[in-house]
Amino acid sequence: MNDKPKGSPEFEDSGEFMPPLDFSSIIFPIYTQALIKLGMLEDPRTNKLETNLEYAKRLIDILDLLRDRTKGNLESEEENLLEAILSQLKLNYLKKIEAIKL
Repeated sequence: MNDKPKGSPEFEDSGEFMPPLDFSSIIFPIYTQALIKLGMLEDPRTNKLETNLEYAKRLIDILDLLRDRTKGNLESEEENLLEAILSQLKLNYLKKIEAIKL
């Protein structure tokens, strides 16, 4: 049994740091992948900027779904974080779409 308090940093047997689990643990990996697919971060597998707007849109839709399904159950800080992430991703997605149309 684990005697550590919930949310405390943990170490696996290997000694690797494991951050506490919270709502950001769910949204940050999706956010990071969306940034990669928008071509705003290098893909760590290829070390190149690559764009896949269809996949980026899907990731944004997943975050929208999470926002809708967790409405009323998030702390204000979590809600604000999710809204800020969604706003940033949607704005950058629209900029990429507009650049293609030009």
